[in-house]
Amino acid sequence: MIYPKIPLAQTVIQLCKAKGIQHIVISPGSRNAPLTIGFTNDSYFTCYSIVDERCAAFFALGIAQQINKSTAVVCTSGSALLNYYPAVAEAFYSNIPLVVLSADRPKHLIGIGDGQTINQKNVFENHILYSANLKLDLKDEKNIPGNEALPMMKNLEDKLERLLGLQKDIQTFNEEAINTAINFSNLKKGPVHINIPFDEPLYDMVDKLIVSPKATTPVIKEKTIENHVILECLEDWNAASKKMILVGTNQPHTIDEKWLDELIEDDSVIVFTETTSNLHDKSFFPSIDQIIAPLSEEEKKQLQPDILLTFGGLIVSKKIKQLLRKYQPKQHWHIDEKEANDTFFCLSNHIETTPNTFFEAFLPKITHYVKSDFKANWTAVKQKRLLKHKEYSKQVPFSDFKVFDKIFKAIPNQYILQIGNSSAIRYSQLFSINKTLDVFCNRGTSGIDGSTSTAIGCAVANTKPTIFVTGDLSFLYDSNALWNNYIPVNFRIIVINNQGGGIFRILPGHKNTENFSTYFETNHNLSARHLSEMHGFEYATISNEVDLETTLQSFFAKSTAPKLLEIFTPKNFNDEALIDYFKFIS
Repeated sequence: MIYPKIPLAQTVIQLCKAKGIQHIVISPGSRNAPLTIGFTNDSYFTCYSIVDERCAAFFALGIAQQINKSTAVVCTSGSALLNYYPAVAEAFYSNIPLVVLSADRPKHLIGIGDGQTINQKNVFENHILYSANLKLDLKDEKNIPGNEALPMMKNLEDKLERLLGLQKDIQTFNEEAINTAINFSNLKKGPVHINIPFDEPLYDMVDKLIVSPKATTPVIKEKTIENHVILECLEDWNAASKKMILVGTNQPHTIDEKWLDELIEDDSVIVFTETTSNLHDKSFFPSIDQIIAPLSEEEKKQLQPDILLTFGGLIVSKKIKQLLRKYQPKQHWHIDEKEANDTFFCLSNHIETTPNTFFEAFLPKITHYVKSDFKANWTAVKQKRLLKHKEYSKQVPFSDFKVFDKIFKAIPNQYILQIGNSSAIRYSQLFSINKTLDVFCNRGTSGIDGSTSTAIGCAVANTKPTIFVTGDLSFLYDSNALWNNYIPVNFRIIVINNQGGGIFRILPGHKNTENFSTYFETNHNLSARHLSEMHGFEYATISNEVDLETTLQSFFAKSTAPKLLEIFTPKNFNDEALIDYFKFIS
């Protein structure tokens, strides 16, 4: 087998292998050549070449999102690393295990005007679980005693660091740092950064390993819930007649059905689920804004719970956030192993475990259900809303609203549904989603910048077919995502093109002015047609309801290439259709 000659590169590659990091996303470069040589010459790794670093990082994030295991991205030195930042931030807030491997210049070449060089140390410090800054191995370092470059080093401290390894063997230091970083990513589920300095020559290879690094396994202490915590929760729970469970972003198939079955038996409990919660039951309340938007202030106060129990990731619905901040629950409990966001400014209890572990310890101890009409009253409201929703959906003219309604009804069973940010994810909150679909959206930072790349990474990592539904600005912003040689033929994209940022027409502001059109809505006349043709997608376009019905029927049929469907909607009517919807269902 071929290996890079540099011991540090061998160390990184072997420890990635020992830690089970199999998917390696590489952006071409020279400084990262030792890593590229090692990863691509070892059949254990599945390697991908993605030129655009921002797309590469989101592509890797999409893989990690699906396999729930650390996935690595590899880049050269300089600004290449900064292009990873949006995906690093998304991974940080979405708890996705991403390992960033950045090649760097040696320390003595940083800050002297050398090319393709920036300060890479701790560059992600506000959005990273752990940063490992590795050291050059003296065995392969030119700048050792007697070398003419030694006097060029900036100060005595640099010289001593090279000669003494900061009083620690450099190989041991590097092994510990790499082990710690990858362990953090695997266990705490988030991004880590390993910065790796390489000196030239970068392309030398050997046929035998020079180093044999040791992989360390952390001691995992299982978190248990102390009995007094359960008893305190039980006392408050049994005394409360209005309890609300709110579920944010949640991985599919992670909550045991038996606990959900128990919760829905309690008449004092209502369960609000977002589209990204991946939880379904006919007694749940899946379209939160549909329930809340038409409520009067008095009705909102009636919805105010005694106890709010939350789990899962960040919440999409602004309306539920506004309601619970104004009419705060007496107690807010959040279940999560890592952290609890005080989203509603009334967090009272962080239960540091998984939902399954908590429910297993808690629910069997409930001996009686408190008498309450909380669930019955709001179920009646839900039924009225659903009837009005169906009525409006039939009569609304062709618009974004109509298009999303038709799309979600047309997606076949057992698909993965990736949804773009901004309008797309918000519209999805209004419609029933097929319970056989696994739903994902980049809601950690809620940015539009990498949704397409993430969806493609997801499609590559999964045997299920993937459909990505997005708006035009999000798609165009991340159009380099299609510059990718790994897109499966069963991958589908639907772009709802309303010629700009349609969501801004819904928000308060002065519409139909030049300032608004240019700087907020960002009007354009662009199409995805030529991008589709350039990147080998089958392309279709429609702009009316009749064609939408017929095209969707064939869109999901088998093909020899991935497909993109672009749907043009009337930008000056979409906001009216949505505003009228909320008036109608009230």
